[in-house]
Amino acid sequence: MDKKKRIVIALGGNALGNTLPEQMTAVKITAKAIVDLIEEGCEVVVAHGNGPQVGMINNAMSALSREDPSQPNTPLSVCVAMSQAYIGYDLQNALREELLNRKLTDIPVTTMITQIRVDAEDPAFNAPSKPIGHFMTEEQAKIAEEKYGYIMKEDAGRGYRRVVASPKPAEIIEIGAIRSLVDSGQLVIACGGGGIPVTLIGNHLKGASAVIDKDFASELLAEELDADFLIILTAVEKVAINFGKPEEKWLDDITTDDARKYMDEGHFAPGSMLPKVQAAVKFADSKDGRNALITLLEKAKEGILGKTGTRIHQ
Repeated sequence: MDKKKRIVIALGGNALGNTLPEQMTAVKITAKAIVDLIEEGCEVVVAHGNGPQVGMINNAMSALSREDPSQPNTPLSVCVAMSQAYIGYDLQNALREELLNRKLTDIPVTTMITQIRVDAEDPAFNAPSKPIGHFMTEEQAKIAEEKYGYIMKEDAGRGYRRVVASPKPAEIIEIGAIRSLVDSGQLVIACGGGGIPVTLIGNHLKGASAVIDKDFASELLAEELDADFLIILTAVEKVAINFGKPEEKWLDDITTDDARKYMDEGHFAPGSMLPKVQAAVKFADSKDGRNALITLLEKAKEGILGKTGTRIHQ
């Protein structure tokens, strides 16, 4: 590469696994792909999802409160904080080991427990739609509603699940600390699971019962750090229009105008590819010269070199 580029990588669930043993294995593979980019001369910041992990933690803490009535139910914001530390612990150790294996001894790795302010008046709070936690019977769902104030919805005939709001990120509380660490040459893991959602009441940050989409949180992080690239990693090598249809077409290089047209035509599924494309477009439009890339984890290096993935730019 001709010059050092600052890259924010948004890791999807496939980069972290679904269980403790799977995560231990997955982060080693993930670390190799990230250090590949560092060896190419990139300055990398890592953000990640936490879908399976926060669900696992939420289930465990709910079980504790059921077994021990003296234990209050754990707020979702606390579960997100736990997931940030748990994922960060495995990920930063895997990255440190991979860096040392390649004789890169001058890059410290840090996990920043990150809070993200959301607007208490965000319309998402009036229409909770993000399912979390385990499936319940109708009877169990009614108990959860009465005891904890959960909003429960039937999920495609599989039972009932708790649903929470997914508001847009408005401010990264720890951005000053993150920026200082990145500027000093550290490899920083931040905004895990979309960040811990908080609302601001005076000077007090109050945890919100919500989850923030990690792609939107990663996009805000990339803007705030003046990154050159936002890489959103997913389960496919490229974005497609008419996905799964005979006229399916994989996209290599598109403008933000092209992407908006495809979104308007309904080519991308909500809750799946749509938020990734929305985040990519927002970042690419935020400043001249910024690019977003959507691709597979193992193709990230090739994508940065322009060999694969879907690149979105102005």
